[in-house]
Amino acid sequence: MKSASLLALATAVPPHVVVQKEVAALAHAVFADRYPAFDRLARVFETSGIRTRYAVRPADWYLSEPGWPERTAAYLEGADALFARVAQEALEMAGLAADEIDTVVTISSTGIATPSLEARALSRIGFRTDVARVPVFGLGCAGGVSGFSIAARLAESRPGTNILLVVIELCTLASRPDSLTKANIVATALFGDGAAACVLRAGDGGLAEIEAAGEYTWPETLDLMGWDVDPQGFGVIFARAIPPFVEANLRVAVRNVLERQSLALADVDRFVCHPGGAKVVTALERALSLPQGSLDHEREVLATYGNMSAPTVFFVLDRVLKQGLPPRAVLSALGPGFTASLVSLKRAA
Repeated sequence: MKSASLLALATAVPPHVVVQKEVAALAHAVFADRYPAFDRLARVFETSGIRTRYAVRPADWYLSEPGWPERTAAYLEGADALFARVAQEALEMAGLAADEIDTVVTISSTGIATPSLEARALSRIGFRTDVARVPVFGLGCAGGVSGFSIAARLAESRPGTNILLVVIELCTLASRPDSLTKANIVATALFGDGAAACVLRAGDGGLAEIEAAGEYTWPETLDLMGWDVDPQGFGVIFARAIPPFVEANLRVAVRNVLERQSLALADVDRFVCHPGGAKVVTALERALSLPQGSLDHEREVLATYGNMSAPTVFFVLDRVLKQGLPPRAVLSALGPGFTASLVSLKRAA
């Protein structure tokens, strides 16, 4: 059985630019008088490492305190537009037409769409009527890497078929002026919107070969990360313990996944990580015994786009590919569960 190859990778963001200093001022106006702990927490807007982000709606829309119907309408409109844009760009890069795609894997956990996004895009993009659809919800920040693994396995199981992976997250739609919690303040300082798309096929060539993949879920960690659902919409669950948990526990998980593939940490030339936040990036370097500052692309993506959840790791991978993929790189992301998802890439021959 031939391994899957990455043929193309595209990324996209919505049109509205969010400047961190402006968001900090708006957040102060919204929260300071109603939330006594705001001034202490407001430092996160400076320490997050973020300069700009992108959003599907302008700032005044979020201040209007939209409910479920308005948030869902914004999700569907924004996700539909990003899906078409990023999918078509990936197809062009791969030299394929939409009707040559056999399976579409769609990853998104920041809104609800039924029919799912790839079905809504079918006629607009030109997918065949017999295209296989695999929509996946609930993986959070780990969704990009986990979705990559799913797409690779589908490519390997049906040699010769073309698999399109589309990862879209509109995290800003969870920004809640009504929610007076630390987690919501942190989310307001971190979240951005974005999308990525990959084309995979079993065989040689392309940008990289998918060598191996695996996940590690820690028991009794459901309260570290996720969504809290109420009549207004999604509310974010962020545990304060995430960076120290990562620093203390990630290395064992990564080693466990790699050993299943007869690999060791020393075999990895470059980790390509989801940059959840500045403290998380530092914790990743410490956990993996990497020199401080070595996750440079991660920090720059975080600074430019914020935490876009699942697609963020592909923005990092895109920079690594353009710089030149080393012989072996490992994609890494952490998400609700609490789960570490990993994919090993080998440089194409």
